[in-house]
Amino acid sequence: MQKQMKSALISVFYKDGLAPIAQQLHALGITIYSTGGTQQFLEKEAGVPCVGVETLTHYPSILGGRVKTLHPAVFGGILGRRAEAQDVAEMQQYAIPEIDLVIVDLYPFEETVAATNEEAKIIEKIDIGGPSMIRAAAKNFKDVMVVAAKEDYTALLKILTEQKGATTLEQRRAFAAKAFEVVMHYDVAIHNYFNAPETVSEQVMRYGENPHQKASFKGNLQKLFVQLHGKELSYNNLVDVEAAIQLWLDIKTVAKACVFAIFKHTNVCGIAERATLKESWEAALAGDPESAFGGILITNAEVDAATASAIQEIFFEVLMAPSFSIEALTILKGKKNRILLQLQPDIILEKQQYKSLLNGVLQQTTDEGNIAAYKEVGGRPTTDAEKENLLFANLVCKHLKSNAIALVKDKQLVGKGCGQTSRIDALRHAIEKAQQFQFNLEGAVLASDAFFPFNDCVQIAHAAGIECFIQPGGSIRDKDSIDYCVEHKLAMVFTDMRHFKH
Repeated sequence: MQKQMKSALISVFYKDGLAPIAQQLHALGITIYSTGGTQQFLEKEAGVPCVGVETLTHYPSILGGRVKTLHPAVFGGILGRRAEAQDVAEMQQYAIPEIDLVIVDLYPFEETVAATNEEAKIIEKIDIGGPSMIRAAAKNFKDVMVVAAKEDYTALLKILTEQKGATTLEQRRAFAAKAFEVVMHYDVAIHNYFNAPETVSEQVMRYGENPHQKASFKGNLQKLFVQLHGKELSYNNLVDVEAAIQLWLDIKTVAKACVFAIFKHTNVCGIAERATLKESWEAALAGDPESAFGGILITNAEVDAATASAIQEIFFEVLMAPSFSIEALTILKGKKNRILLQLQPDIILEKQQYKSLLNGVLQQTTDEGNIAAYKEVGGRPTTDAEKENLLFANLVCKHLKSNAIALVKDKQLVGKGCGQTSRIDALRHAIEKAQQFQFNLEGAVLASDAFFPFNDCVQIAHAAGIECFIQPGGSIRDKDSIDYCVEHKLAMVFTDMRHFKH
């Protein structure tokens, strides 16, 4: 059943993206109640008239802004049940207006914790009224629409525009579910701050790499992602998730559009960059649709309904993204075991890596960076388009097990060889993969995670149609590969940075 909005309460910390919504609400004749800085922004910047909350509460903002909305006139308008005669009568008795839409976000608690150690500043960013209003509106979803994060502004504006301020029960319930997730994440962040020495907890896995092995995880996954749906993460899931996040952090530094990547057993088996997320998914899948079955998926963009519907067609274990549209979540949650992880906006991984072996522990710093140099050493310079593809291929190759070769064309992984005992085997495997899925390698570029010991790799790749290479260099026989490139006018770049991955 659709309900028509008549009034809205808006009180937000982040104002970006708010103006078009407020202007549409005003155009629809919906009364807007607001507070302090939000009211000033809407009236001065967006040109939208508002009614101050203090006209309902008959109290000004007090205690340094700590108390503004905590009042029966506000919460009665949010929590009042329109179908309950007693609620309606009491609202009329106390002149409490019905509030049909609540747009409230939360103080930047996590950002403040990351920016300062001053406890007083951190404590002041513990929101009280915000979570209370969000929870109240979400609880009363049968009558009230709640929007608790600016990431949902686009979906809300679409509803306001297309449905003229009317909302369906399904829409209100979906927004309510997401609102509770926002508050849950916020409360967990506060809990973690107050229990900082004890945030590292132990989680027992169902089993390890294999059913006969016992396993557990010690750490704080909440710093990395929030699980929105699905079964408990397994040992193997976590290993693949870590590999995918490592790539995601690198991709963020070079991506100019939507990137989708597919992982299998910690190796990238499909990745592409395209103008839209659905296109990047389709191109990533086309790179190796066989290996994608049961894979781990990750993207740098919000998952929309169109992409969710396309992904739905294959079986996968985990999907990670910075955000999901409400429609996409509805589609993807159709299978109860499917794991959906919402990545935290500012993931920072430890700078040290550890590996247990020989009754001891190996320690090393993380493999940061993509290249140390960009040295043109071949028979011709690379074009701008080739350079983009080379850097993309080199980054992808960094996230393949050694020995590794990545073949990229138009920002799409079209062939890869990984975990091979010789570099030439990795190359042959990559070419066979490309041919298996009918990719034409003319115009493709090749990346190698380590130097070519001989010129045989360059010769074989050239015969397959490849004329552009990127590799670390450093072999005592580098000149053999360089001479071949010079003779055949092929481009070759040395990076001076090896990326072995064992």
